[in-house]
Amino acid sequence: MERTRALRDTFISVGAFFALTQLLAGGTVDGVPNFNAYGLLHPQPTFITFDVPGAANGTFPVGINPAGVITGDYFDANFVAHCFVRAKHGTITTFDVPGAVNGTETGSGNVGGPPINPAGAITGTYFDASFVGHGFLRDPDGSLTTFDVPGAVNGTSGQAINPEGVIVGFYTDVSFANHGFLRAPDGTLTTFDVPVAINGTLPTAINPAGAVIGDYFDASFFRHGFLRAPDGTFTTFDVPGAVHGTLSFAINPVGTITGDYFDASFVIRGFVRTKDGTLTTFDVPGAGTGFFQGTASNSLNPAGTISGLYVDQSYADHGFLRAPDGTFTTFDVPGAVNGTFPQAINPAGVVTGSFSDASFVGHGFLRIP
Repeated sequence: MERTRALRDTFISVGAFFALTQLLAGGTVDGVPNFNAYGLLHPQPTFITFDVPGAANGTFPVGINPAGVITGDYFDANFVAHCFVRAKHGTITTFDVPGAVNGTETGSGNVGGPPINPAGAITGTYFDASFVGHGFLRDPDGSLTTFDVPGAVNGTSGQAINPEGVIVGFYTDVSFANHGFLRAPDGTLTTFDVPVAINGTLPTAINPAGAVIGDYFDASFFRHGFLRAPDGTFTTFDVPGAVHGTLSFAINPVGTITGDYFDASFVIRGFVRTKDGTLTTFDVPGAGTGFFQGTASNSLNPAGTISGLYVDQSYADHGFLRAPDGTFTTFDVPGAVNGTFPQAINPAGVVTGSFSDASFVGHGFLRIP
């Protein structure tokens, strides 16, 4: 009996030592152990939560670049929006565009993007005393450049910026119709509309090659997807079964697009469109099938991993990842009482977004695989 116990204790000790060795060898990501390095331990994601100092009414990350730098918005005690940058190791810098009387938002405060590029340049929108929006570029050194598209009577909104520094966004004319624009690194502005757009063009994202995606509105104000190639040619598309609109939110370097659409019952469903035009639809297991329930796909990385949220039958929001092979991982941020809202994913698979506490206040998070 004693011999058996001794052998068992020795085995446990060796196993524990081996596991600890693997743990130490794995290193850390953002100051926490990187469990993906181990073959012995089952990989577990790590969650880091954060708040911007002064964010009395919520912290809302919008984008993350390959280096792990995050940008987004926060709301002060008066519900005015301001921008922040969170460095990889947690240092937070806040900023406002001079002249921003009624708030500054990264990436128009919307899904799409990325609003931050690999160098750390950021684009977005600030609002003047009349609540008219104007575009901005924040260089990696913190310097700010503002701009307006000619003809933008009712606003210019920077939406996304690619590695070359090309900004895509939309502007609003005197009739409150939206039109697309591109801003080159030298400041040159090019405007565009989808040829079949009756009630506006709304770009949402740009990839490294300069391909732009977004939506356009028909005569009935239904949304349809579009792809604008770098040479300026357009391809329009609708997901089969998209009775109430197709919304495109992200495009990766190889031209894969993701977004969501509304079916006849106003259920939200995800889709992925490959460069050759092949469309695949998907629903996260556990997503509700009622009115405005379902699967909302927000972003994808170069490998084709999609991040987004799903709404269950109780109208609770949860995060998900869809791997390139179609397998799903669902998650909730610890402490998320009233929802988890993933917003962006970088090449390493790090996801950022917000979660809502018991008081419905938003807080930032990172999910590190």
